[in-house]
Amino acid sequence: MIGTILLAIIGGAIIGWLGKVVAPGKVRIPLWLTIACGIAGIFIGTFLYVAVWGNANTPGIDWWRHAWQVVVAAILVSAAASVRTSRATRV
Repeated sequence: MIGTILLAIIGGAIIGWLGKVVAPGKVRIPLWLTIACGIAGIFIGTFLYVAVWGNANTPGIDWWRHAWQVVVAAILVSAAASVRTSRATRV
């Protein structure tokens, strides 16, 4: 259980950071929000990949699945950054 949580946090940090790098423009969101977007990107990206291509269990590293996860994380990071900046300008 603890190993799964740590793996989700570490994977979320990596995928979230890659999503932040891929996202267009300069994205300024805190680290915790980047990790949260990465974790959500992992789950949503895997779900979409399986929905389109079928079984996600492939031998070795499934680079296409990870690409889907990074794209989803980039979309979530961009959305989170736009929500944070629009909230900051209203105050």
